[in-house]
Amino acid sequence: MLEAIILGIVQGITEFLPVSSTAHLILFPWFFGWKGDLNTLTFDVALHAGTLLALIACFWRDWIEIFLNDRKLLMLLIIATLPAGIAGVLLNDIVESTLRSPLIIVITLIIVGVVMLISERAKKGRVIKDITLSDALIIGIAQAIALIPGVSRSGITISAGLFRGLERDASARFSFILSTPVILGAAILEGKKLFFNSGSYDLNLFMTGMIASAVTGFIAIKFLLYFFKKHSMNIFVYYRFMLAVIIIGGIWLRG
Repeated sequence: MLEAIILGIVQGITEFLPVSSTAHLILFPWFFGWKGDLNTLTFDVALHAGTLLALIACFWRDWIEIFLNDRKLLMLLIIATLPAGIAGVLLNDIVESTLRSPLIIVITLIIVGVVMLISERAKKGRVIKDITLSDALIIGIAQAIALIPGVSRSGITISAGLFRGLERDASARFSFILSTPVILGAAILEGKKLFFNSGSYDLNLFMTGMIASAVTGFIAIKFLLYFFKKHSMNIFVYYRFMLAVIIIGGIWLRG
């Protein structure tokens, strides 16, 4: 139960920080030798469902406004969601069986970290209302790439927005709103496994982790929306590089 709470807190914090929540959910059990339900993609998605609750709590007013009064943004969000939705359905088994590797995480942590550094130098000035169809497609493709552990959905989508000239806080807000349907889809996709095989899982662990991720996710969103108004993503890039070094050390010690 304590491990579920820890992973829930880790998920809630790292889902929205550009440091890759999936990487941390894989690495914690790997470092500490945690086994069973905690080290499965299904448990990871349950924790993502917790952050989905955090997103709804933070942006429900935005979604009501979008559905009632901003059909253009709604269309752009649908378009931006399609690449990740298609990739998630087609590549789900590959992600679960092949890509959950510490070595892959090291590579993606470094590569996307460099991308984040470069994106901060891009010319900015546009806001959410300025987003175009091409912007939505590019950010959506970036979100699909985030299926690979270590990439960071928020990190790569915010970077894509910066490359397209969006202000950092506008890019972050669009990224967080865009994540809602993707996380919902992933929760439904994996939730079917949990529903039809509920006897195979400890549901108390899943509920505990979900609640922990929801609470910490809400706090993380509020913090980042304020943080990105004044500060760059560079501090998170340095964290990614440091984490990559720690993982390499762990691989070397175990080898």
